[in-house]
Amino acid sequence: MAEAGGQVVEIVGAGPAGLAAALAVRAAGREAVVHERRADVGLRFHGDFQGLENWTTPGDVLDELAAAGIVPEFGQVPFHEVTLFDPDGVPRLFRSEAPLFHLLRRGPGPGTLDAALKAQALAAGAELRFGDTVSRLPQGGIVTEGPHRADAIAAGWLFETDMADAAYAAISDRLAPKGYAYLLIQGGQGTLASCLFDDFHREREYVARVEAFFRARVGLVMRNPRRFGGSGNFFLPRTARKGNILYAGEAAGFQDPLFGFGLRSALLSGAAAGRALAAGRPADYETFWRERLRPRQETAATNRWLYERLGDRGYRAVIHRFPADGDPRDYLRRAYAPRLLKRLWYRAWVGRRQQPLLQPHPGCDCTWCRCRHLAEGRS
Repeated sequence: MAEAGGQVVEIVGAGPAGLAAALAVRAAGREAVVHERRADVGLRFHGDFQGLENWTTPGDVLDELAAAGIVPEFGQVPFHEVTLFDPDGVPRLFRSEAPLFHLLRRGPGPGTLDAALKAQALAAGAELRFGDTVSRLPQGGIVTEGPHRADAIAAGWLFETDMADAAYAAISDRLAPKGYAYLLIQGGQGTLASCLFDDFHREREYVARVEAFFRARVGLVMRNPRRFGGSGNFFLPRTARKGNILYAGEAAGFQDPLFGFGLRSALLSGAAAGRALAAGRPADYETFWRERLRPRQETAATNRWLYERLGDRGYRAVIHRFPADGDPRDYLRRAYAPRLLKRLWYRAWVGRRQQPLLQPHPGCDCTWCRCRHLAEGRS
């Protein structure tokens, strides 16, 4: 493998963060080699819908991605409204003038985010090596191999339907403990899920409850349903750098702790890691994530700590206290905005509840620091 200071930058993982890193490396005039242990991009997914959030900054997320060198042409559909059900099943429509989120599909097939990023990376001249497992980067590189722990899981159904395009969500511990349930319909395709932050082993029971709930409330119709599931981790690392090895996306724990909208952080962190390593300034990446990602993630993690203590009574109160003429995008932006007291609480209490999964240490060139666990007698 070539040196990080040479012409080739090695990237482990061909998810959104890894492909964003490859685009940034190629834009800087360096060679990019992406190693992916699976046979193609997006094989963790099966065409399920995900949301690219558009509320944490005043501008549109697509403009921010374009400025980072990512062409926002991956079949995204802007959604301006969502119907939210309280724990009693009472609906409330929330609408924003600007898109609340951009809906997109994940997986290896045509029209997905993964396939679009793959095409962009190949067109830019990046080399993608599939079926290629890399566990060490002696000359440095970028690690974007996804989550290594489940702090939250999503389980549910993918299906076909003749229902009209719509986005629904429900907040109830009976449907999704400490999380939320959702139903997304677009273009005759649908995703139904329970997003759980607790009680993972009963996920099928919760999915059955969510299905029954949406059948009763919105007339859910599913044809050719297929099960799907996923997981995420969101505990911030102390550092996302180990010498010339940089960690991006969920490999570093960059995820939204409150509601799990992590695609924006994955794409931005991957692009920033690519720029930093291509320029031979890996320390710039630490500066980026600490200034751009860390403040909002600490605030969101404290929001999650508060949310988990509300219970159904608290969820109900929050939903119905929202002003009738308010813009939910503005409300969410304020909720995610860095707040000194929330960040201090995160550092004093919330962030101490669980050790970050990523704990790089000097003298190790593993993509994941397994060697320390082996030295300490742990598997």
